Amino acid sequence: MRLSSRFPVAVQMLVISAWCPEEVKITSDLLALSVNTNPALIRRIMGYLKKAGLITVSPGIGGILFTRPADEITLLDVYRAVELTEENALFGLHHDQNQSCPIGSSINDIIGPHLHNAREALEKSLEKVTIEQIKNDFPEFNREEIKKMLPEAVIRAGNL
Repeated sequence: MRLSSRFPVAVQMLVISAWCPEEVKITSDLLALSVNTNPALIRRIMGYLKKAGLITVSPGIGGILFTRPADEITLLDVYRAVELTEENALFGLHHDQNQSCPIGSSINDIIGPHLHNAREALEKSLEKVTIEQIKNDFPEFNREEIKKMLPEAVIRAGNL
C-alpha cells in the first residue's frame, strides 16, 4: 500500500508560503512550478488546507495566507487535512471477509489494534514537527535565484 502524494505536496506548499517574504503572493501557478505539477492539483490541495482551517485563499492572484503562525502548524495538522479518510483511518480494512474461514472471520479484530498503534505512532511523530522547522532546513529566500527559475508572468503576478 502506498499513500497518495497529497501530504508531501501540501507540506511543500506550506513551506514555500512560510519561506517567501510576506509581499510575495503565493499563487497556485507559483506553487505548481515548484511542485512540477498542474495548478489544478495545487488548488485542490489548497481546498483541503482551507477546509481544515490552516490557510485562507484570496480570489484571483491574491495567494494564500496562514491562519496561524507556521510554528503552530504541525505536520500532523497537514496530514489530517489532506490524507485521512472519513473513517479517520490510516489503513482500510476489508470488511467482506469469508466468515467461515478461521482467519478471515477474525483478521480485522486481530490486526486492528496493531494498525491503530501504527497510526498513533505516526501521528505522535508528525505532531512534533512544524512547518517552521521544515522551512528552517532550507537556505534563506533569495529573490534573484528565484527569478532565474520562474517565467516572467509568474514573477509579475507574485510581486517578485
